[in-house]
Amino acid sequence: MEQRLVFSRPSRRRHFTLIEIMIVVVIIGMLAALVGPNIIGNLDKAKVKNTKAQLVNLKSAVQQFYFDMSAYPNRLEDLITNPGDDKWDGPYIESKTVPKDNWDNEFQYNCPGDGQPFDIISLGADKAGGGTGNNADISCWN
Repeated sequence: MEQRLVFSRPSRRRHFTLIEIMIVVVIIGMLAALVGPNIIGNLDKAKVKNTKAQLVNLKSAVQQFYFDMSAYPNRLEDLITNPGDDKWDGPYIESKTVPKDNWDNEFQYNCPGDGQPFDIISLGADKAGGGTGNNADISCWN
């Protein structure tokens, strides 16, 4: 039986130097500074688009309520629970509660609306009337 001698090199572990670690951290920081604002801007745009889609759904539900009842609801909750009329054929929205906008605000329902038979409004990111950009009010009519 033949024996083989196996020579092994002593393993040398090379550790990262402080300079190498600092360079990697600076590169990651630069990437985050470039990409971060774009991600945040897209999140805000997505909230606006999703809120507009919710407003379209609520507007359709209010109009369906009107076709059935020959009157607009007094409040958005009437789309879910019968206000006490035999003509009510709801619920007109699928959720068990009236949805909120994407900034966790309740939608403002006005009947009559401003130049329209009704209006459903999201106050936007600032949760107050008026504003511009993401803080602007969003109506179901625009």
